[in-house]
Amino acid sequence: MTTFYSPSSATKSTMEDSNHRRSNKSQRRRRPSATPTNGDYSDVDDAEDGDPEAWATLNKSFRQVQSVLDRNRAIIQQVNENQQSRMPDNMVKNVSLIQELNGNISKVASLYSDLNSDFTSICHQQQRSSHTRGK
Repeated sequence: MTTFYSPSSATKSTMEDSNHRRSNKSQRRRRPSATPTNGDYSDVDDAEDGDPEAWATLNKSFRQVQSVLDRNRAIIQQVNENQQSRMPDNMVKNVSLIQELNGNISKVASLYSDLNSDFTSICHQQQRSSHTRGK
């Protein structure tokens, strides 16, 4: 028997995990300026010692990654629906959908690599500026 990926069960599991993490994190103290509101990270650039341009760069990268991940979720759902229909035309469509999914996975890896480089660069700049101020 073949098991299919179910976006709804994955979403439920992810939501349960994030709700559990949120309840654990709510016990910790967080800086209000670094806390996103409504899933929007635009307030993050108000963080102390933060460079608004650096935060904007990171924010843009995370949004790009999230966009590709959202598209992947939709592709996976469509592939599952096509597979369950067992219609030959839908099975043929799955080939191109899976190819797009594969390309998107490479794109996400590349975006995360760029994000890592940007983040590392920002951290090094912060370290240099804090050492300069300390002298």
